[in-house]
Amino acid sequence: MPKFTVGVIGLGVGESHIEGYESHPNCSVTKLCDINKDALNAVGKRHPEKLLTQDPDNVIYDPDIDIVSIASYDDCHKNQVIASLKNGKHVFVEKPLCLSNEELHSIVCEMRENRHLKVSSNLILRKCPRFIDLRKRIRSGQLGQVFHMESSYDYGRLNKLTNGWRGQIPNYSVTLGGGIHLIDLMHWVSGEKFIEVFALGNTLPTRGSVFSGNSLTSALMKSASGCTISLTSNFGSITPHHHKLCIYGTKATFEQSHTNASYFFSRDPNVEPKKVASPYPGAHKGDLLYDFVDSIIGKKQPLVKAQEVLDAMSVALAIDKSIISGTPQKILYQNLNDL
Repeated sequence: MPKFTVGVIGLGVGESHIEGYESHPNCSVTKLCDINKDALNAVGKRHPEKLLTQDPDNVIYDPDIDIVSIASYDDCHKNQVIASLKNGKHVFVEKPLCLSNEELHSIVCEMRENRHLKVSSNLILRKCPRFIDLRKRIRSGQLGQVFHMESSYDYGRLNKLTNGWRGQIPNYSVTLGGGIHLIDLMHWVSGEKFIEVFALGNTLPTRGSVFSGNSLTSALMKSASGCTISLTSNFGSITPHHHKLCIYGTKATFEQSHTNASYFFSRDPNVEPKKVASPYPGAHKGDLLYDFVDSIIGKKQPLVKAQEVLDAMSVALAIDKSIISGTPQKILYQNLNDL
């Protein structure tokens, strides 16, 4: 079995990638990169014998690197993804894949030229045991036909907008930076494809700060089956970090709030809902990486396929376009197989 070597770019959340890769017997992380020298040296001390560099090109253009794991600032992703593919690297990237439809199109064109290379993104909610169970229940028909999905990405970390690098990126999108997790989750558990969106946003929680973009976006969507979907990306919430989710079916309802999660199988108020015991979040940031390496070896498709990453990006970008235009938007999916 081949041995794959990995370079990690960005050592904030990227540090958790190291353990994820090295849990696989056919993979080793050999090079670490961060533009911040202090951060690089601190992580390097915790992971001795790794080569250290402040220049991402020393990872991307290294002929001995097979996989590039990208956890840099969001506005660096597009160029690093494309350069990595051009240099024959498999790519795993933190969300979002990029920041605009134009950037997404450029990445798709490069992916079409390098179909032998695997690309995936860290849409980690797919590894949550609670949501894995929910998907099984929906797919088995236990909830009946899903007719409405309601979700809110409550970030609970407002200081990362007002004091961190996110506030320095022009037009930073909280939909791309957070809500995309729930877009992918709702796609995945329901099997629904969203076709149209109308969205609004506001700046109230961050007014007067260095962050000038919408710190909250709220979207109403519909799917091809007629199911309606709501998504709020709420970076100003005074709550712990949380993913609120309700799935309404014709036979049952799933509800996850900040305090608990339950299945409702009756409209009768005297019938107790069934409390959910399965773990949430129950997954670590590097948990998709073993599966990603397996997909490179050829054992299976990655849990988050490249087209599914593109699908979630297409929805998130349509939400932001609707906010800017003030009009409903058709969701135009970028298809990897289109000529």
